[in-house]
Amino acid sequence: MSFSAGDLAQTRFAVSPMWEVVTSFRRLLDPAPPHLHRSWAAQVRPRIARAGLGRGWLAELVPARGYLADFLNPTPPGPFPELSAELRAVRATRPEQVRTDLAGLGAGADSSPRLRQLLEEPEAALEKVAAEIEVYWELALAPYWARIRQVLEADVFHRARQVAEHGTASVLNELHESVWWDADTLRLVRAHCGLSRDQSGAGLLLVPSAFAWPRVLTRAVAPDPPQLAYPARGVGTLWEPRTCSSADAVAGVLGRSRALLLAELDTPASTTQLARQCGLSAAGVSQHLTALRNAGLVTAHRAGRSVLYARTAIADALLTA
Repeated sequence: MSFSAGDLAQTRFAVSPMWEVVTSFRRLLDPAPPHLHRSWAAQVRPRIARAGLGRGWLAELVPARGYLADFLNPTPPGPFPELSAELRAVRATRPEQVRTDLAGLGAGADSSPRLRQLLEEPEAALEKVAAEIEVYWELALAPYWARIRQVLEADVFHRARQVAEHGTASVLNELHESVWWDADTLRLVRAHCGLSRDQSGAGLLLVPSAFAWPRVLTRAVAPDPPQLAYPARGVGTLWEPRTCSSADAVAGVLGRSRALLLAELDTPASTTQLARQCGLSAAGVSQHLTALRNAGLVTAHRAGRSVLYARTAIADALLTA
């Protein structure tokens, strides 16, 4: 894909919740996900199965391999958009774009009822797609988002510093082994990918991803800038247990029980699980979690009949300081 000076000037980075939705869902479809994500997949798969999402809209639009529907990855409106902003763009997808994407998936008159509804009533069907994505997000990504976003943001800040020090071409050369810059042209070695300027708009959007590893994924839809989702730096440490070196010091401020609960929340857990793990009453755990949530140290996420609690980045910083 050729670059002009104007294209280089419009090259930017963005963290995209929707790219994490589609790439993480694809990881769950793999019967043997990469070792990197197995602990996460083991926790999430039962929730997804109970919610029936393995047979829903995402399963139709994000096959285990090959092309996935481009309208699921609209151009992020800024460097760090919220999921809600990207879902507004999904809901507003033009019907002709939906039909083009479904043709890429091989959809036709003999397709499943869901794909036929997308073809015939795209506006109503897109509302259902967005609603399912919100459920998937709460079950699979929201409890872990503080940790994931920390890795993605760190990648963006590192690359931005590299651009300032060495230039954009140098950064493009370091994104992935299959991507390199040569004579004002970005080259990508990939069997089912063809990126060119006549397929897309000006510039380039670079999207670090926690779940794209070990490959890069692309989106080219005119007039939007082309997108390239690549494995983020540091993703290999994403699920490693966080060392709580300051738990005793934190206990002196928050109290032993609340510090213990924060330490146990290295993996999202319910009130019942925490009570069992910490030897506390469920009522006491609930009271402590409410206080920790009000202080911005934990977040709560609905998972069926349960609520999963997760540490925030602020709590991580307190415990690992």
